[in-house]
Amino acid sequence: MMRMTDAAESDEALIARYALGEARPFNELYRRYELRVWRYLERNVGNRAIADELLQEVWFAVARGAPDYRPSGSFAGWLFTIARNRMLDMRRARRIEVSLEELGYEAEPVVSALTAAPAAGPVAALVARDEVSAVRAALQELPREQRDAFLLQLEGDFSVEEIAAITGSSFETTKSRLRYARARLRELLSEYA
Repeated sequence: MMRMTDAAESDEALIARYALGEARPFNELYRRYELRVWRYLERNVGNRAIADELLQEVWFAVARGAPDYRPSGSFAGWLFTIARNRMLDMRRARRIEVSLEELGYEAEPVVSALTAAPAAGPVAALVARDEVSAVRAALQELPREQRDAFLLQLEGDFSVEEIAAITGSSFETTKSRLRYARARLRELLSEYA
């Protein structure tokens, strides 16, 4: 019988294979989700080192929890729920409040995604860097629940129903949080439009 390649296999099939003792499926899941989960964490906590630490904790939790994983929802939903819970645990333990001054201009994944191409010249690159800084500052201005829902949709590509399940909120509350987050971001970023 022919086995599907890792690239074609579903996340749920990969985690099931990992739970049975195969190591390669874990590596494939990590490759698929590492950057998305890291960006979700980093954009929420505003600190690379803390995001790195949380990312490790998330993947340790996935490794430990794989035998107990039951596909009642998507693997991605389970993964981002773990990420969110680790982040909330960290906040409770450390009571971290990130100031905008700490954010600086060094959000490399965001900067690389939004900065102008090198051929666009230094002025365009400076403008793009200012825009990235404005987006980061605007995200930090959102209430935590709105930012969390918005980043789950942006980074996790989750539906409103999935975000509601991950955050333990009702569908209507989640929909409202997303609507208010988008409206507030539009307001905060209106000068760059």
